[in-house]
Amino acid sequence: MAVRQALGRGLQLGRALLLRFTAKPGPGYVWGRPERPGPAAGWGRGERPGQTAGPGAESRRLGLGLPDRYRFFRQSVAGLAARLQRQFAVRARGGAGPCGRAVFLAFGLGLGLIEEKQAEGRRAVSACQEIQAIFTQKNKLLPDPLDTRRWQGFRLEEYLIGQSIGKGCSAAVYEATMPVLPQSLEVVKSVRPLPGRDPDVVPREEEPASAPAFPLAIKMMWNISAGSSSEAIFSTMSQELVPASRVALGGEYGAVTYRRSKGGPKQLAPHPNIIRVFRAFTSSVPLLPGALVDYPDVLPPHLHPEGLGHGRTLFLVMKNYPCTLRQYLREHTPSPRLATVMILQLLEAVDHLVQQGVAHRDLKSDNILVELDADGCPWLVITDFGCCLADERTGLQLPFTSWYVDRGGNGCLMAPEVSTACPGPKAVIDYSKADAWAVGALAYEIFGLSNPFYGQGGAHLESRSYQEAQLPALPESVPLDARQLVRSLLQREANKRPSARVAANVLHLSLWGEHTLALRNLKLDKMIGWLLQQSAATLLADRRTEKSCVETKMKMLFLANLEYEALCRAALLLCSWRAAL
Repeated sequence: MAVRQALGRGLQLGRALLLRFTAKPGPGYVWGRPERPGPAAGWGRGERPGQTAGPGAESRRLGLGLPDRYRFFRQSVAGLAARLQRQFAVRARGGAGPCGRAVFLAFGLGLGLIEEKQAEGRRAVSACQEIQAIFTQKNKLLPDPLDTRRWQGFRLEEYLIGQSIGKGCSAAVYEATMPVLPQSLEVVKSVRPLPGRDPDVVPREEEPASAPAFPLAIKMMWNISAGSSSEAIFSTMSQELVPASRVALGGEYGAVTYRRSKGGPKQLAPHPNIIRVFRAFTSSVPLLPGALVDYPDVLPPHLHPEGLGHGRTLFLVMKNYPCTLRQYLREHTPSPRLATVMILQLLEAVDHLVQQGVAHRDLKSDNILVELDADGCPWLVITDFGCCLADERTGLQLPFTSWYVDRGGNGCLMAPEVSTACPGPKAVIDYSKADAWAVGALAYEIFGLSNPFYGQGGAHLESRSYQEAQLPALPESVPLDARQLVRSLLQREANKRPSARVAANVLHLSLWGEHTLALRNLKLDKMIGWLLQQSAATLLADRRTEKSCVETKMKMLFLANLEYEALCRAALLLCSWRAAL
């Protein structure tokens, strides 16, 4: 009995060490309790090849996933286990009692178990990094379609401008083209929504689609307070230029000085679910179709006697998308699976913004554009960055020293931590999960219900005061994982809310990992095997199907953003939700 108790005590010590030193996802951890990550730069949570990101980067590169204060333990655990086992052999030949030898043996075995788990975790992290590197290269966007030597596009006179597409509170948008169309735009297909047809059953076109008459869109900003100099216009409207491509600003200055200066706005790396500004330039305000009816007050006085606008303003050239998300949902009711894929696209875009240190702060269905692939599946793109937070100095932590600090647009979809913030000398608003909250609210519209944070009456909720129990239930036809995720995204406390990366991983696993996640005791090797299988299948699908296949694109984005810790968190959430049934 004494020997048995000693063995049990030794195993407890080994287990305690295992839990103590592997308390976050890494090689000594499979599905434990994670710590909350902070914002990071880049495509995903993990560093990309060649990237070094501050203290602890070396330990993350090795996949150890443990705090820096345990660096000695990380480096010496294998040798310590080996020494203990050698010393056990020596002591076994000596005069130590059976209880002491048993405790010593169990303690050494416990340390050996830690090293075995670390090796298993390192293999998992390495596999994720290799998959990520492959699909990061595969996901590189095509070159700027306007980047051609024979055509510059930095003057308004180079465009043929058509009818108005729409207008907002700060700009009007017009369809546009150019006399000589670059070859890269001639082959662009635009499949417009078909009224009354479910996008899941839209057939493939029997005849090749011709290029749209106006493949571009020009956004003309309304200039009331920025002055007429190009420098002042670029500085005042700098937020609109956050998604601009590298060559978009090369026409007037070669490079805009505000991006070189310390503390200037960020330049957002391209992402397929975020609008891309191809050209940005200043020009004299023209009298465009519908201007005297739609926005006479913002025209310069020489075009309208009562106009208050300046003579020059900023123009942005982008791709022309068929409709907004609001217009699409007005005529279509996507199936629950398709709606889940649409929400997934928004989460991927928001995660990219967070990794780049940008908060959109004005997410709504009017600021999301839609185009359809050949099968009628919608591809979503976030646009209109006029209210975004993209400051190099503050990142996603905005000092809120007075009520005059701009908290962003769209007060109805303002996350609780933003809408309830009170100014003070040390007050800070954290936007790292604010856009993810807005996606949770938009999910109601995508699933065919009214947004609970719009309108008036008893069903109307306010982000400042709502309780989670007041959130309306989603239809039973919506997958359980998606229903749970929406409620999780709309939690009032930001620290309980999943990040956009974890939320996106939840939907990826739910959509394409059903058989793997059906296992009650999910093992690490099963998950890695599934990832390798998905990688091979996605590469084959990318070669065999059209590039416009939405589900293939989403799988490639998932694998390009693959990161071990965020994947563990997502799997842990899914398992906890299903265990609660």
